[in-house]
Amino acid sequence: MRGAGQEGEGEVPGDIDEVNALKLQVDQWKIPTGLEDPHIPASLLKLWYRELEEPLIPHEFYNECIDHYDNPEAAVNVVLGLPHINKLVLCYLIRFLQVFAQPANVTITKMDVNNLAMVMAPNCLRCQSDDPRVIFENTRKEMSFIRVLIQRLDTSFMDGIL
Repeated sequence: MRGAGQEGEGEVPGDIDEVNALKLQVDQWKIPTGLEDPHIPASLLKLWYRELEEPLIPHEFYNECIDHYDNPEAAVNVVLGLPHINKLVLCYLIRFLQVFAQPANVTITKMDVNNLAMVMAPNCLRCQSDDPRVIFENTRKEMSFIRVLIQRLDTSFMDGIL
């Protein structure tokens, strides 16, 4: 699989039937073989995060994220205050996105930090408002918050973790 060497990685959705087939395999602890299209596992990753009962960044932290979308130090502090498992999973995801955001990978994938944040923010944060204006305004802030984390969150403690 090409992964970070595929244009539009994470942005282009994978074929839904192939995504569901991969999901079934992985849910049954079977190691997938023959994956040729990197959009399939990328789509599955986003699906897993979307299907979480509670978002990766729990609802009670949502407003803090929105309030600190443009303040790197405060954004990092929000992450540090998350429940332990949420923090670890989020840091692992951000570490993964930081790899994709490296210039050598961006040249190939065309997925810069802004595109990565746009694709992943809805999978990490969920606005609970029904007001379309609030949703629209917060979408930009959600993306900015995730972008700040990709750019500024120290995930070096994740080195060597599978």
